[in-house]
This record gives sequence, C-alpha cells and structure tokens, in this order.
Amino acid sequence: MAIAIGDTVPEIELSATGDKTLKLSDLRGRRLVLYFYPKASTPSCTREGLDFAAAQEYFSALNTLIVGASRDGIKAQENFKAKQSFGFDLLSDKDEILCRAFDVIKMKKMYGKESLGVERSTFLIDEHGVLRKEWRGVKVKGHVDEVLAAVRELG
Repeated sequence: MAIAIGDTVPEIELSATGDKTLKLSDLRGRRLVLYFYPKASTPSCTREGLDFAAAQEYFSALNTLIVGASRDGIKAQENFKAKQSFGFDLLSDKDEILCRAFDVIKMKKMYGKESLGVERSTFLIDEHGVLRKEWRGVKVKGHVDEVLAAVRELG
C-alpha cells in the first residue's frame, strides 16, 4: 500500500551519491523534498534537477533538504550529480523499493509502446517524517516554485 498524506514515511535505506547510504529517518529534524525522476541525464530530468539546485539556498533557509531518486544505478547517479554540480544527494533505487512505497511506478506509453516507468513526482515530508504534500505527474516548468511555496506554507 502506498504512503498517503498524513502517514509517517517508512524506514527505507538506499545507496546515495557520495558513497553513502541514506535512511529517510536519518533526515528527521529537517524537512525533506523527495523528488522522483524517470532517468538521469535526460533533458527534462536535468532541467528539473537544475531548477531544484538553483533554489537550494531558499530550501536550506527553510530547514529543508532536497533529495532526488530514480531507478538508475549509483554510477549513473554519481555521474549525473557531478556533471550538473548538484549540491544535494541522489538515490539509486534499482530495486524500486522507494519507488513502490511512494507508488511512482506507472504504465507509460512512448512511441506506441507500453512499459513500466517512474512517474515524475515530488513529496514534501515534514521534520517528523510525515508526508505533508505530494505532486504527481509533474510538469517541470514552474514546479520548483510550487514546492517552495508549499514549504513556506508549512511555516
């Protein structure tokens, strides 16, 4: 069953960039913007990451961390982060544990072919580990501004 607004996020540990493993509970005490993207180093995913990176200081000022996640392997995530100079970590979820917990694996159609893929989605988790807001089927343009406004609304 997927996590719903008001639920405490589950204890999931994944490989992260910077030769780390990250548990969601390790981030308690700070808010978390967890965003899922389909594939590292693709145009829309790069744009979204750059938009989050450009706003990172505003999120930090509001005690909020940014973490990106996809099904890419850790090497692809490391390369993506390094190439784009992201100041936040990326998670490798090759086994789709986090993706399935947040119900972001969806049937997608590309060039008439159907396959399972990551639906671009963002989740705002408060400092107690409770899911407060979600955005599904995200369009990149203007999205980071919406997320930042929601963080500000939390107070």
